[in-house]
Amino acid sequence: MARDTVDLTPIESRDELVAWIEKGVKPKDRFRVGTEHEKFGFYRADHQPVPYGGPRGIAKILEGMEGLLGWEPIVDDGNIIGLADVTGGGAISLEPGGQFELSGAPFETLHQTWMEAHAHFAQVREIADPMGIGFLGLGMSPKWSRAETPVMPKSRYQIMTRYMPQVGSLGLDMMYRTSTVQANVDFGSEADMVKKLRVSLAWQPVATAIFANSPFTEGKLNGYLSFRSAVWLDTDNNRSGMLPFAFEDGMSFERYVDYALDVPMYFVKRGDIYHDVAGASFRDLMAGTLNSLPGERAVLSDWVNHLGTIFPEVRLKRYLEMRGADSGPLSRIVALPALFVGLLYDDGALDAAWDIVKHWTAEERQKLREDVPKLGFKAEIRGITVQELARQMLTLARAGLRRRDRLDINGCDETRYLEPIQMIVDDGRTAAETLIEKYLGPWQGQIEPVFDELAY
Repeated sequence: MARDTVDLTPIESRDELVAWIEKGVKPKDRFRVGTEHEKFGFYRADHQPVPYGGPRGIAKILEGMEGLLGWEPIVDDGNIIGLADVTGGGAISLEPGGQFELSGAPFETLHQTWMEAHAHFAQVREIADPMGIGFLGLGMSPKWSRAETPVMPKSRYQIMTRYMPQVGSLGLDMMYRTSTVQANVDFGSEADMVKKLRVSLAWQPVATAIFANSPFTEGKLNGYLSFRSAVWLDTDNNRSGMLPFAFEDGMSFERYVDYALDVPMYFVKRGDIYHDVAGASFRDLMAGTLNSLPGERAVLSDWVNHLGTIFPEVRLKRYLEMRGADSGPLSRIVALPALFVGLLYDDGALDAAWDIVKHWTAEERQKLREDVPKLGFKAEIRGITVQELARQMLTLARAGLRRRDRLDINGCDETRYLEPIQMIVDDGRTAAETLIEKYLGPWQGQIEPVFDELAY
C-alpha cells in the first residue's frame, strides 16, 4: 500500500467494519483491474544494491520522479518514501529493502495496464540511467545477504522488523529480499466476492508455479523455484496462508472481518507518529483498552491500515488482491492481471474454474501450496499435475478474455497478454528452471549474468 490512510471517523461497532468492506461492491460495468509490481534497484557497475541516501540513492530517484511526473511526495519523518498521483491514478512506494513499487491505477482494460507499465519503466529509466542504476525483475534478490540489503526509513517497517522474528524465521527475508507482482480485481456482490475468493485461493498455487522466478539466494541456488513463495510459509502464520475458513458454509464479509479482528496489529498511527502495538488486538483498540495506548479508540483509518497488514494468498479489502506471483520481466507483469481478469470476470470461466477445484479439501489445497515452491509444475493434487492445471487455467482465462472482447486501437483483444506465460506452460519448465539451467551451464555457477538477463 502506497500510503497509510488518514480517516478519523470513530468506529463504534463490528458492523461498521463490515460496512466498510461491503462498499467495495460495484456493478459489473464498473469492474476495474489494478496491478502492483516491485523491482530491485542495483548499480550496473558492480551489481550492489542501491541505498536510500546519497547522490545516487533511492531518495534521489524519487525526487527525480516527482519532478518528472508532478506527483505529490509522501513523507515519513522528513524522508521522501513515495509519490502519489493526486488525480486518482497510481502511486510509487518503497518496500523495506528498497524494492521500488508501482501501485497502478484501476483500469478498465489490460491494454491500459500495458501502457501504464511501459510508461512507468520508461520514466524510471529516464531518472535512473544517468545514475548508473538498473532494476531487476526477480522474486528474490539473487545476491545480497540480509546485512548487505539497504533499509528504508519507514516507521512502519521499523515496527515490523522488530516483530517479525517473534512470529517466524523468514519474515525479514520476506520484507527485505522478496519482490512480487499483484493483481487487484472487483466483485459485484457478497456472493460474487465469496466465489471469486474461493476460486482465486484454490488456483493461487498454480499461478505461483506459472510465475515462479526466485531460485537464487546470496549468489547460490536455494533449492526452490519460488523461494519467495516458500518464505511466506514461515513468515507469520497468523496473517498469511490459504484461508481455509473461506471455503466453509456461511462465508461472508462478516466472516472475513472476524478473521481480520483476530490478526494481531502492528501499529496505530496518530498524526505523523506510528505507535508500536505489535501483537495487540484490534478488538482492544475498539474497546479503548489497549495497554500501550490507554483510552485510545479505533478510527476508520486504523481498520483500513490493519487490513493492509494481513498477508494471505488472496487478500480482501474493497477488492480482492492476488498475491501468489513472483516478480518478473515486463511481459509477465501484464500477464498476471490478464490471467485473473480472464478467469474471474467472465461468468463461464469462473463457473468452470470452480467446478475443477470445488471438491478439493483444505488439506489438499494446503499441500499443493506447500509443494509448489519447490516442485513447480511437477507438484500434483489428486493425481493431476500443476502443469496440466496451468494449461486448464490458461484455456479458461483465454476464453474469458476473448468473450470480454476489449479491443485495442489495432483491433487486438486482451488474450495477447497471456502469450508470455502460455509459452512457459507449453514448455513445461518454469522461468526459474530456465535460470537454473543457465546458472549450471553457460553462467558456470556465477550469479552476475542475471543482472543483465533480467534487468528492465
